[in-house]
Amino acid sequence: MVKLEEHKHQTQDKPIEKMPQPAKAYIPLSQHLGKICSPKVLVGDSVFTGQKIASSEAAVSAPIHSSISGKVVAIQEWPHPVLGRCKTIVIESDGLDRSQVTPRLRSGQAGHKSQEEIIKLTPEQIRNIVFEAGIVGMGGASFPTHIKLKPPKPVDTLIINGAECEPYLTSDYRLMVEKTKEILLGIELVAKCLGVKNVYIAVEDNKPEAIKQFKVHSSKFIVKVLRSQYPQGGEKQLIKNLLGKEVPQGKLPFDIGVVVHNVATCLAIYEAVYLNKPLYERVVTVTGSRLSNPKNLLVRIGTPIKELMDFCGPLKEEPAKIVIGGPMMGIAQYTTEVPVIKSTTGVILFDEKEAKEQEEAFCIRCGACIRECPVNLMPCLINLASEKELWMQAKEYGVLDCIECGLCSYVCPANRSLVQAIKRAKLEVK
Repeated sequence: MVKLEEHKHQTQDKPIEKMPQPAKAYIPLSQHLGKICSPKVLVGDSVFTGQKIASSEAAVSAPIHSSISGKVVAIQEWPHPVLGRCKTIVIESDGLDRSQVTPRLRSGQAGHKSQEEIIKLTPEQIRNIVFEAGIVGMGGASFPTHIKLKPPKPVDTLIINGAECEPYLTSDYRLMVEKTKEILLGIELVAKCLGVKNVYIAVEDNKPEAIKQFKVHSSKFIVKVLRSQYPQGGEKQLIKNLLGKEVPQGKLPFDIGVVVHNVATCLAIYEAVYLNKPLYERVVTVTGSRLSNPKNLLVRIGTPIKELMDFCGPLKEEPAKIVIGGPMMGIAQYTTEVPVIKSTTGVILFDEKEAKEQEEAFCIRCGACIRECPVNLMPCLINLASEKELWMQAKEYGVLDCIECGLCSYVCPANRSLVQAIKRAKLEVK
C-alpha cells in the first residue's frame, strides 16, 4: 500500500447539495455487474419517479427505475461511462416529479414504514425489498446487493467500508457525516439479513468528523480507524488490515466468513426499507482543477455529466481529461453526454499537466510493481503475457485476482501501462 496525494480538500467540507432534476434522463439498461436488463416500458409511455422501467430474469441482475416523471421519448444506443455505449431509456421530464401512489401505512405517512413494521420484517423480506429497489454496490463495483445479503456460506463478520481511499472523492465522507443515523439503521438491516453479531465500521484516519459521528451515535458496532493509504478500501485489503485474515487466491470474502458493504449501499438499503424508495439517485463528487465550484451533489440517475459540470461551473478552462470515478480506478470519458449511473462516485476534471501521458519505456525488471501489488501478483509478467497474447499464461499468473487498483502503473518508473494490459488479459481469459 502507498500514501497518495489526497486532493480531497476541495470538497471534503462541502455539504451535499441537491441538484435539480434533468430535463431529460438517459437511463442505461446496464448499471450493475451481471445480465443487462430489458425495458418494461415503450416509447410514448408515461412514467413516475421510482417506477420500475427495466429488469431481467437472470440470477445476477438488478431492476432499474425511472429517476424522473415524464414520457419515454426513445429507447436507443447512448454513451455509457463504463461500456462505451449501451441501450438506454430516454425520459423527458414533465417537471412534476410525480411518484407512484403508495398506500398509507400505520405510521400515518405515505410510503414510510413504522418501527414496528420494520422489526417484524424477516431477512427474506428485507432482501426482497432490496432487490425490488434495484440496489447495487455503491462504492463502484455495482454488484447486486440482494445477493451479498444471502451468501452461499455462513458468515460471522460484517465490515462496513467507509475508507473511501481514492484521491479526490468525498461523497462517502459527506454521507457519513450528514446521514450517520440513517447509515446505522441500514447497517442493522444488513446485520439482520446476515445473522451476524460482529460488525465493524472501517474509516480512514483522514475522516475525523465521520469517526466522531459514528462513535457518538453507535453503541452496537465497533468503529475501527485505519491508516489513510491506498488501496485501503479494497475488500481483501480491508479484511487483512482489520481482521488479520487473508482471502485465499481465487476465493471471495464469504469463503472466510466475512461480508463487506459500502456505507452508501447501507444508506440505500435504509431508504428502500424505511422509505420504500428505489435507487434512482446518488451522491457524486464533482471536482478537479478546471472547476470554479467543486461540490458533492445528490444527482438523479441518468443526468448527463455536462449538467453536473455546469452546476459546479463556470469552467476555468476546458478540461484536458474527464474521469468518472477516482483517478486510480476511474475511466476517462470521450463525451460529456454520458449519464450518471448507480456506480458513479465522482466526476473529475483534469488540466493538461495532470492529464499528460508519460512516454512508455522498456521494463527494467525493478520489481516495484510486484512489491506494491496489494494482492501479491506479478504485474510485469502478466503484462508480458498480455503483449504476446498468451492468455492461459496470464491466467496462471493470477490475472483474475487483480483488483485493478492501478498501483502497478503508478509506481512503474518506466511508465508502463500495466493495468490496461491486465484489464485486457482479464477480458480475454473470461
